[in-house]
Amino acid sequence: MTTRNSLVRRMAARAAGHAITLFARIIAAPRADWRGIAPEQKQRVYYANHVSNGDMPMIWSVLPAALRRQTRPVAAADYWLKTPLRAFAGAEVFRAVLIDRRPEARTSDPMEAILAAIAEGSSLIIFPEGNRNMTDDPLLPFKAGLYNIAKARPDVDLVPTWVANLNAILPKGEVIPLPLICTVTFGSPVHIQPDEGKDAFLARASTALSDLAPPPHDRVAKGEEARP
Repeated sequence: MTTRNSLVRRMAARAAGHAITLFARIIAAPRADWRGIAPEQKQRVYYANHVSNGDMPMIWSVLPAALRRQTRPVAAADYWLKTPLRAFAGAEVFRAVLIDRRPEARTSDPMEAILAAIAEGSSLIIFPEGNRNMTDDPLLPFKAGLYNIAKARPDVDLVPTWVANLNAILPKGEVIPLPLICTVTFGSPVHIQPDEGKDAFLARASTALSDLAPPPHDRVAKGEEARP
């Protein structure tokens, strides 16, 4: 019975994944711009800007199916375990590496789980700002996690990934999406340099990401205006 239940859940997770990908394509028509790399079967850490809860599904949905199967988002346990539906989506559809954002409640080091996933051969999607950026600045300061990954696994490509227009497709307070195209741009991989310190590396990685953002006049033309 346990084996049968497991099979049913895997089939349900696969069907839900297809449904999420289809929904994303209908709502936002996400387009991948492989500007700095090609969509190859290679282990990577995609690090992205974060303005919406939809950022991760959009990145995940534009990856080719073969890459999507090996790519796991790093996500907040307190969000994805809040309801049974989210728990199913987070753990079984996206196969997320769930981490606790509350230092006082942690029973393990989140970096151990992240590095373990990389050691198992998974690619990852991470948001180095830590929280959603609700300011008018392009990016919030990066947390130390990206630097720790770069130090521990200098062989893995760290790919800057810019999600554009998503905050304009579903503005805060709105329930009906606007008919805009979401573009996910993948830049050239970043690797830590010998003897490069944390602050220098994070500044360089942040610049590599912000350089992928559309020019301000293009963002306004496409509807990606300042957040309300």
